[in-house]
Amino acid sequence: MIIQVKKPASSTRTRFLDAARYLFWEKGYAATGMAEILERAEANSGSFYHFFSSKEALLLAVLDGYLEGLEPVIVKPAFARHSDPIDRIFAILQGYRERLVETGCRYGCPLGRLALEIEAENLPAHNRIAANFGGWIAAVRGCLEAARDRFPPSLDLDALATFVLTTMEGGVLQSRSCRRLEPFDQSVAQLRNYFACLTGGRDTVPKPKKKGKQE
Repeated sequence: MIIQVKKPASSTRTRFLDAARYLFWEKGYAATGMAEILERAEANSGSFYHFFSSKEALLLAVLDGYLEGLEPVIVKPAFARHSDPIDRIFAILQGYRERLVETGCRYGCPLGRLALEIEAENLPAHNRIAANFGGWIAAVRGCLEAARDRFPPSLDLDALATFVLTTMEGGVLQSRSCRRLEPFDQSVAQLRNYFACLTGGRDTVPKPKKKGKQE
């Protein structure tokens, strides 16, 4: 006698989340249809509405998932590479560079894309996007705090952590648009120079390679 073992309900919900994460990144939220989500998740509409009341509810769950994954997916792997707090900041940025390389500069920060696309009136979504950005900034600020004795006493660490996020988002956006690593590398190189100035170090950062040559 063969006993049919049903997959746990949570696995179906996970498939919807995985499908939405991919499609929202690949096509955008507005351009992704429900039929595409169902097809990619290999599930029917009845299953979908068992877990989510609407496509927007799925979006909010995806954004919650990004926040939950920030520490294990983005921060911990970067921190595992280095013990120095400033090196850890640049290890986080290196992780985004690696994603650009792996995707031929097609990678775009999914949160950045959604922040631009989702209408400003959708406060539940934007509050979650802001929370994700806030968590990212907090991780960087923790590193800055750990290196506080290397910086000028009057330095605003919150503002600097925000600037690091701005550098990453802007570099990724430009590299994705022109399909070259050069804008991202230039942005990070200038950030390194700024850190060197703040900490009293010399500018020893090599100039970015010409023609956006990928390593």
